[in-house]
Amino acid sequence: MRELTTVTDLREAAEDDTLLLWAAQGFPPGTRAWTHDGAVAVAAPRLSCRDRLAVRGPAPAVTRLVRHAFAEAGPALRPVGDTPLLRQLITAAPGLALVDTFGWMEISGDRLDTSATATAHWLAPHELAEAGALVEDAHPTSYARPDSPSAGHARAHRWAGVRDTTGRLTALAADAWSAPEAGFLAGVAAHPVHGRGRGHAEAACRLVLDALLRRSGRAALMVDGGNTAAVRLYRRLGMRWRDVSAAALTG
Repeated sequence: MRELTTVTDLREAAEDDTLLLWAAQGFPPGTRAWTHDGAVAVAAPRLSCRDRLAVRGPAPAVTRLVRHAFAEAGPALRPVGDTPLLRQLITAAPGLALVDTFGWMEISGDRLDTSATATAHWLAPHELAEAGALVEDAHPTSYARPDSPSAGHARAHRWAGVRDTTGRLTALAADAWSAPEAGFLAGVAAHPVHGRGRGHAEAACRLVLDALLRRSGRAALMVDGGNTAAVRLYRRLGMRWRDVSAAALTG
């Protein structure tokens, strides 16, 4: 077993896997990674409001890495990775149970077309309170918040928004928890009455994704697979689906 301490080593060991590169966040203090027999695990505390353990590789070696990560970084870590791997992992490691299944969607390139019907802009500080009210109304479970952080949530790095012809803020998207190697889109919300079905959320997402691609060359997000409207939007933006699950220790 070998500990990885640089992005270069992680990129090689994980075969340039966007999920693991995102989890590493450029290796800030507290983030650790290991490799063993073709498997890789990245322990990322408080990443997108969870203690995450991104994993990939052969299930037996991943199982050993997960046990090692729990011993080194604590049992609150939630393993996350491709769903077939996670199902093998919980079979091999009694005490682990699946707690969530969702979509990891990503896109690569150097830019994204931003010529949408609606026009998005980066929000100024004086717009964040209004944006916070919109998130609370349209996406109350969002981990990303444009106003003051609250329990279980965190302030995103920056927000894109769209206003309608009356000046009302109708849609939002955030650049949140982005890593140097992979940007991250979160906090997508559209006003239930004045924003949905008008291309406003798409315009906000395009502005954020374009900025992330220009900066990092790739971007990703997490989405509930049951949110078919959101999945259609992200596919229309050119993002690719990956079936991912998360596990946690029970008891």
